[in-house]
Amino acid sequence: MNAPPRFDRPPAQDVDGDGGDADDSGGGTDAPGRGPWRRRPIVARTITVLAGVLVLSALVAPDEAEHLTPGAFVRIPLEGVLGVVLLLALPPRARRVPAILAGGALGLLTVLKIMDLGFSAVLARPFDPVLDWISIGAAVEFLGGSIGGAGAVAAAVAAVVLAAGLVVLMAASVLRLTRAAVRHGGATAGTASVLGVVWGMCAALGVQIVPDTPVASTGAASLAHDRVLDVRAGLRDRKTFAAQAAVDAFRDTPGKDLLGGLRGKDVLLAFVESYGRDAVEDPRYAPQVGALLDDGGRRLREAGFASRSGWLTSPTAGGGSWLAHATLLSGLWIDNQQRYHSLVGSDRLTLNRAFNRADWRTVGLMPGVTRAWPEGRFFGFDQVYDSRQLGYRGPRFSFATMPDQYTLAAFERLERARRDRAPVMAEIPLVSSHAPWASVSRLVDWDRIGDGSVYNGAPGAGMPPWPDRGRVRTEYRRSIEYTLGSLISYMEKYGDDDLVLVFLGDHQPTPLITGDGAGRDVPITIVARDPAVLDRISGWGWQDGLKPGPKAPVWPMHTFRDRFLSAFS
Repeated sequence: MNAPPRFDRPPAQDVDGDGGDADDSGGGTDAPGRGPWRRRPIVARTITVLAGVLVLSALVAPDEAEHLTPGAFVRIPLEGVLGVVLLLALPPRARRVPAILAGGALGLLTVLKIMDLGFSAVLARPFDPVLDWISIGAAVEFLGGSIGGAGAVAAAVAAVVLAAGLVVLMAASVLRLTRAAVRHGGATAGTASVLGVVWGMCAALGVQIVPDTPVASTGAASLAHDRVLDVRAGLRDRKTFAAQAAVDAFRDTPGKDLLGGLRGKDVLLAFVESYGRDAVEDPRYAPQVGALLDDGGRRLREAGFASRSGWLTSPTAGGGSWLAHATLLSGLWIDNQQRYHSLVGSDRLTLNRAFNRADWRTVGLMPGVTRAWPEGRFFGFDQVYDSRQLGYRGPRFSFATMPDQYTLAAFERLERARRDRAPVMAEIPLVSSHAPWASVSRLVDWDRIGDGSVYNGAPGAGMPPWPDRGRVRTEYRRSIEYTLGSLISYMEKYGDDDLVLVFLGDHQPTPLITGDGAGRDVPITIVARDPAVLDRISGWGWQDGLKPGPKAPVWPMHTFRDRFLSAFS
């Protein structure tokens, strides 16, 4: 009896030593009895091509948002050419592990690039792999304030899953491409040689398809090198900061020798969120914001007030307001979360503590704080009013838990209206101009503010964030006008000979608002009715009015504490 015919395919040769088929396409046509699940060659080749596109994109993709253009992907990555040569040179059974490791490393590097793109778009700087992980929590909080807690947690979980998936997918893609390259070893070697020669010519001639983006790419290697240096610098920064913090000219100054030039005055220190130099100089915002400041200065002069303005350079941009607050108050440059944590765990004399030592009552009105805030003890507040303690009963305006005018009214009601009190020094971060710049409230009569229910039904309350770009910029400008208008109106309504207002921006807004390449300068202004107050700073060179001009002095923000204490002590 004849034996039945055999349809088995003979085993393929394992050319790359990894135990897999030499033909990863699945072996051409389906064999009888194998079922419809076997991949056809066209599907396998498509997957291989997609893997190549993924790896090439990861190698040449820029890590700065302004360079993210189609032309940036038309480049020759030296790392890819050398990687192919190296894998071809390895013995067959030694290729699998290096391919997987190289793919995983490229996946991690791609995650860092994505982080860099996000940070450059929002904070105008790259992601720091040592110092910025803690900041991710702040990002989740921001999302929670804009889209709700559940949405923020879901977004964070999705980001982690996608990052892990990208690393795995990149490793699988490099392994797949290694198999394909080995199967076609001769053609692969020839192609790599040609690309290597072309890369060298482009590098020698400086060929670019788009500006500042050379065709001869070493972006992945450069990014990896820079990140290694960042890690080393981040690890050293703790020791550097400790040495800087050990120097404090006012550490042991007695209270009786501090701030005598402000004795008996209430001092209001107000941070205006995202109020940067562009707000008063960029043609998209300056005409309206400048007109408001000019008109406000005129109105305050008619009420007997005078003002002086200058510039400070913030340690941050786009976000991280607490870093700017800590920098101004401590007299130390706080430009990352590690420095911030080191600071709040120390006994540094902050500006608030100096007022407290000199017998002022020190308070913080923190409308952006929605839970326990233990750092308040470090800064030296006698009383902290967070968003839960300000008595607000109105609607939320996107990130802002309450309008700035309400916060200022609450300060007046809770502190300045009290009888038989000591002079008060208050720090108030005003948050109506915080991203994402949904529509803000309008000024209302101060006597109608009450518990904030007057804002119920106000246009913009609860609006979703991030409308189109033009709308975002318009709402940014309007929010700055609103907050500045609230401060000016507050001084008109409640200002007297014993009130001194210091207001400043914490940082520039994101590049979405400023464009690329904006600096980090923010305006700062002091307003007082008592001429003796401004006489104390006559040597600073600040300009008259609420708006600093282009030639006004620019100081690093961390120098303000010592200059202020020296001027008024």
